[in-house]
Amino acid sequence: MDNIHDAHEARSGMIAIVGPPNAGKSTLLNCLLGQKISIVTPKPQTTRNRILGVLNGSNYQIVFIDTPGLHTPDQPLNREMVKIAMDSFRDVDAVLFLLDTKKIVSRKKAETAGPEKYLAKVAVPTFLLMNKIDLVSKEELLPLIAEYAKVYPFHGVMPISAKKNEGIDVIVEEIVKILPVGPKYFPEDIPTDATERFLVGEIIREKVFLLTGQEIPYSTAVVVDNFNELHNMITIHASIILERNSQKGIVIGKGAHKLKSIGIAARKDIERMVGTKVNLNLLVKVKKNWSQSSAFLKELGF
Repeated sequence: MDNIHDAHEARSGMIAIVGPPNAGKSTLLNCLLGQKISIVTPKPQTTRNRILGVLNGSNYQIVFIDTPGLHTPDQPLNREMVKIAMDSFRDVDAVLFLLDTKKIVSRKKAETAGPEKYLAKVAVPTFLLMNKIDLVSKEELLPLIAEYAKVYPFHGVMPISAKKNEGIDVIVEEIVKILPVGPKYFPEDIPTDATERFLVGEIIREKVFLLTGQEIPYSTAVVVDNFNELHNMITIHASIILERNSQKGIVIGKGAHKLKSIGIAARKDIERMVGTKVNLNLLVKVKKNWSQSSAFLKELGF
């Protein structure tokens, strides 16, 4: 992706990746960067915080902002997540609005009010990305593209498959064309502004999402209590926070089997990220209705 040479001058800019829950925003970010920065699960509202991913080319630097899914909020946590997503429109150079093409086709109705509703005040170039085209036919896709092109003045419409890495080069090419000339924001060896501590918490939360039932994930938060590096070994103590006592047994499992599985899966990913051995210690705690507590949400960084 670094063979784009529109100008001799270096270009750089901030690009927001937005869209409804489960559209594939985090998968797209990871695909663009060629490495895992943002956690991915099949469950809605996996991404809760704004996550930056940095892509460097020979004459450009693109800082992508992965955001929580845009939806109608009904709880304090939901409201904070939507606020984070909407705030990402500020001070960016372009917006990628991502839609799940397969979901739209299965509903047999394009939700054309979505882009207009969220993008009404956006004053920068906005690209519509029709994701998951590997799951629909061209006969289904083309009318959708035409329909969405009518409801909002998109700078461009791009059919892609983030999971299959289809159309990704085109995204980068189109973004570079509209980037302003300017210095790079980050050193080239920094793929994200997220701390290792934050990423560790996200990895653990991802494994809880993937390895437990439907009722658990949304009620899960992870707090990294201690992160200590000594003698080529990182020791991490983290707490998995749940909202109800009834959820505790599900996460721990019989004979602590489920918690061990979560710990093993998380430790492997963390070791890949930090490049050294990790000793991971997990505790499960209950903080009743934490997702509705403004004070605790502040502790989590919202």
